[in-house]
Amino acid sequence: METIKLKTSFTQSLPADPIIENFPRQVMNACYSFVQPKVTISPKMIIYIKEVASDLNLDKKFCESQEFIDIMSGNKLTEGSKPYAMCYGGHQFGHWAGQLGDGRAINLGEAEVSESHLNLQLKGAGPTPYSRTADGFAVLRSSIREFLCSEAMFHLGVPTTRALSLTLTGEHVLRDMMYDGNAAYEKGAIVCRVAPSFIRFGNFEIFTSRNDIDNLKQLTDYTIQQYFPDLVNDKNKYLQFFKTIADRTCDMIVHWQKVGFVHGVMNTDNMSILGLTIDYGPYGWIDNYDPNWTPNTTDLPGKRYRFGNQPIIAQWNLLKLANALYPLINDEESLKNIVQDFRLHYTERYLQMMKSKLGLFENEGDDESLIYDLEKILQVTEIDMTIFFRNLAAISDSSDEKDSLGIIKSAIYDETVTEEINKNIILWCIKYQKRLKAEKLTNEERKQKMNAVNPKYVLRNYMAQMAIDNAEKENFELIYTFYDMLKRPYDEQPEYENWFAKRPDWAREKIGCSMLSCSS
Repeated sequence: METIKLKTSFTQSLPADPIIENFPRQVMNACYSFVQPKVTISPKMIIYIKEVASDLNLDKKFCESQEFIDIMSGNKLTEGSKPYAMCYGGHQFGHWAGQLGDGRAINLGEAEVSESHLNLQLKGAGPTPYSRTADGFAVLRSSIREFLCSEAMFHLGVPTTRALSLTLTGEHVLRDMMYDGNAAYEKGAIVCRVAPSFIRFGNFEIFTSRNDIDNLKQLTDYTIQQYFPDLVNDKNKYLQFFKTIADRTCDMIVHWQKVGFVHGVMNTDNMSILGLTIDYGPYGWIDNYDPNWTPNTTDLPGKRYRFGNQPIIAQWNLLKLANALYPLINDEESLKNIVQDFRLHYTERYLQMMKSKLGLFENEGDDESLIYDLEKILQVTEIDMTIFFRNLAAISDSSDEKDSLGIIKSAIYDETVTEEINKNIILWCIKYQKRLKAEKLTNEERKQKMNAVNPKYVLRNYMAQMAIDNAEKENFELIYTFYDMLKRPYDEQPEYENWFAKRPDWAREKIGCSMLSCSS
């Protein structure tokens, strides 16, 4: 393809902000505002994803052209593009925040692919009417994290937005990274994000909060028509719409818990109606298994968005979406049942997920008790989650006590394990091995199945920070290395064995490795 060809069904189908000027304001009676990306002085492509480009029918020659760089940096509009920023609200850290909107994201339009379409969005391409007091730009630091993580999540099998490109703008952006008064200039960058839709819970919340039911209905009808066409003729389409969102959200959270991902800022404006992981900000990956860990400095007082609380927050966010959709459904009991059932569905799916991680595929024994006992051990012992579950496949129903203990200890950070912890680990191993005898698979077959759900390689926080530190010096090799490695997270990949390791001591408290802020 010679260029990217886009359409804009969102803007063609829904009401626009009548004000064309780009300045911060409350946007009323509109789903979006037209806006132009800011021209950058000397954009430079760091990396683009060939597979995503292929999905968009873009050939290598075009992706290596100056035109592609100009489009990905916002310097040129491609055919059919009418850039816009969406209007939405949201609950942030449990409180209604009012209008938020695309403050540093500019939607370029939709590319037709096979029987559907993909939206292209530039993150960090300049201010919009929703930028409030911010500048609408993004820094290299956060852009690398978003680029690598969205692709890592995709290859892990987690529902997510994807990345098409990562581009330096050639400009610098002032940021106070830890909100401590020490602002500094950082390299500016832009990620082109790709997803079927970036519509989120907050798009519906803003209209209900303003009692703008006409636009709420227009947006909901459009969303169903575009993304849930099987519901169009359903007499209870709005209720089924909500039920489907709840189901997809449940699946997404189970995927997060499976691989040890902590989103860090599960505000309702960061929740996708398609059940996709969106808005990679202060996320983090669990090193040692700690349900109380949050990577977000802003979340420290109450740890609302901690790893173990993500299912509860997802349910709370769905309650807020139910309230937003209530004027169209007018059936409080049915909405309440869907919200309440979320926890039941999650528990059932979580149990099946954990059984698969443990290699338990037969319906035998008290597996819930086995899982509960393991989680207690993991919480009181500083055990690396990724390494523990990956190595667990090496334990067979005939492993001796010493071997089993050695396999588990290889994942422990604190080597001064008490006798009591040793005893509990041994007792759990005995119980686990006894349970394995009920499995019909051979040890090798079970190991293959376990390795297919327990990744060997994840984007650990210190790895992302190493890539950032190098990139700040114009060395992008680690970005390429990690991108290549994370495309096959479940494979052994001996050439990357050195990255299958516990978090180094230097990363325990280092900014960017242990804690992050929303600043980008």
